[in-house]
Order: sequence, then C-alpha cells, then structure tokens
Amino acid sequence: MRFLLVLLALLPMLAYAQDITRDGVLLTPGQEARAEAIGDQLRCLVCQNESIEGSSAALAKQLRGIIRQHVVAGDSTRSIMHFMVSRYGIFVLLKPPFMPLTWLLYASPALGLLLGFLGFWLGRMGRIPPPPPLTQAERERLDELLR
Repeated sequence: MRFLLVLLALLPMLAYAQDITRDGVLLTPGQEARAEAIGDQLRCLVCQNESIEGSSAALAKQLRGIIRQHVVAGDSTRSIMHFMVSRYGIFVLLKPPFMPLTWLLYASPALGLLLGFLGFWLGRMGRIPPPPPLTQAERERLDELLR
C-alpha cells in the first residue's frame, strides 16, 4: 500500500520531468526550438568544428544551459549572440561576420589559389632546359659502364 502511495506522489514529478530539456531548463517547445537554432550557430569551444547543439562536451552542455536561461528570460536572439561573442570572442561563431578581423579568413581560399597558380607559373618559367642528347661515343661509354 505504501508503495502505491509513493508512486502516486511521484506521478506529478514524471509529468514535470517531460518538460525539462536535456540541459535541465524548463522550456516550451517554441523556446526549445529557438534555443536550438541559436546553439546551431555557435561553435563548441572544445570540439571546434561542431555546433554546441551537436556536441557532447561538458562545456557545450554549459553553453546550451546559458542559452536556454537567456531564452527563458526573454532575451532576443541578437542579444544572446552578442553576450556569447562578448564572453567567448568572435571564435565562438560558426559563421563569423565579414569584418576587418575576418577578411583573411574569407580571402584565404582565393589567396591559396592565387599563390598556387603563381607558384606553378614561376616554376614553369624557371625550369632548367633538358640536357642535349648523348653522342654516339657517350652512348658506347655508358653501355660499357653498365655491363
């Protein structure tokens, strides 16, 4: 009988537990979708090429919790992103904005191609001409040495 009473007492807790996200913050489905969208734009600082939503690192879990707390508090997406950048730097963004700090990042593919073509062109220009063909006397001497 006591077991049934304990089970009945715990039943409301089960309903509450279904609304808690994997990061322990109570969100509505709309808030959860918004938090996931924000998390998909942020880089995991441990994994570095993975979003914090896709990462299983402990730091990513903490960052997801911070985002969800800001979403519950009613902060705008822009202010949440600004908070994360001011706290962790521009590196936290998976797609950093085009600004003087990131020009080299965005220009590096074109610079790499340009340097590759330049190296290829300079290599062809500075190529040493092939040696002249062997004379008959040199061929005979080579055959004699190779025997």
